[in-house]
Amino acid sequence: MTAPALNLLTDIPGLAVGHATDLRLGSGVTVVLFDTPVVAAVRISGGAPGTRDTALLDSDATLDRVDAIVLSGGSTFGLDAGGGVQAWLREQGRGQVFARMPIPLAPQAILFDLLNGGDKDWGRFPPYRELGYTAARDAAPGAFALGSVGAGTGATTATVKGGLGSASGVTASGHRVAAIVAVNAVGSPLVGDGPHFWAAPFEQGAEFGGLGLPARFMPADLAPRLKGGAPSATTIGLVVTDAALSKAQAKRLAIMADDGLARAVLPAHAPNDGDTIFAAATGAKPGADLTALGHLATQVMARAIARGVHAATALPWAGAQPAWSDRFGG
Repeated sequence: MTAPALNLLTDIPGLAVGHATDLRLGSGVTVVLFDTPVVAAVRISGGAPGTRDTALLDSDATLDRVDAIVLSGGSTFGLDAGGGVQAWLREQGRGQVFARMPIPLAPQAILFDLLNGGDKDWGRFPPYRELGYTAARDAAPGAFALGSVGAGTGATTATVKGGLGSASGVTASGHRVAAIVAVNAVGSPLVGDGPHFWAAPFEQGAEFGGLGLPARFMPADLAPRLKGGAPSATTIGLVVTDAALSKAQAKRLAIMADDGLARAVLPAHAPNDGDTIFAAATGAKPGADLTALGHLATQVMARAIARGVHAATALPWAGAQPAWSDRFGG
């Protein structure tokens, strides 16, 4: 019997998710671990990305499988998280063998959360290596928290608090597709100044409030809403399928999932953000239609973005950006 769907990334068998959250810092790390190495690719659409080991995922690179994907706050300081994840994987004997040496591979993307009011006076070394290790150590299959946790801890948007979201779905052929995303957008996930999500057409049930779209759009609703000050941000995520894909096909899946970001946040892919979407395929179920997988990937990514914002809570200090629930009620 198939286990009931959680509407989370972990509806895909063979993976685990772990968070490390530091509310004083106002930041954190989320790790996705794969039971066995998976085919992976990446789409980077933002103008100012921060990544680790993403060149390994290029179509012309020899490697085609990874052990984990890491999402982190901290801007480029947060790239240390990948080393913590790699350290935990090595302790477990994980890694792919190069010249008789097992080396765990955990590509990473970071988001900019350095101006959210948290205590960033961490001394000589940033804390992200330990946060990465903790997130990997605590990763588990099954349910995991959404909102202001892990890589979504310090995330913000132009209008309301950002957060960590996830969603899943199944194609007509029975292939699963699911997404996880840390929403830290330069733009807004909301239509105008109201409670409605740009992702509303894709909502399942009332997973992010069930409000639908506004009855009509006013010109002001389409005006850009951007973070004040230096508009540095980044939305980073991962879409996974149980289908069997090549690296080139996984890249196409990442591209189509990235379309979901653009349907859920306006504007997206701005000059000073680093919007980055990974894709992975476990290969458990062959025979998939890539167009159908991508169609669903677009939708689950958009839904995951809205769910992350809807579940977020304000950081625990005066002047922190209010959450959706603070402005519009639970």
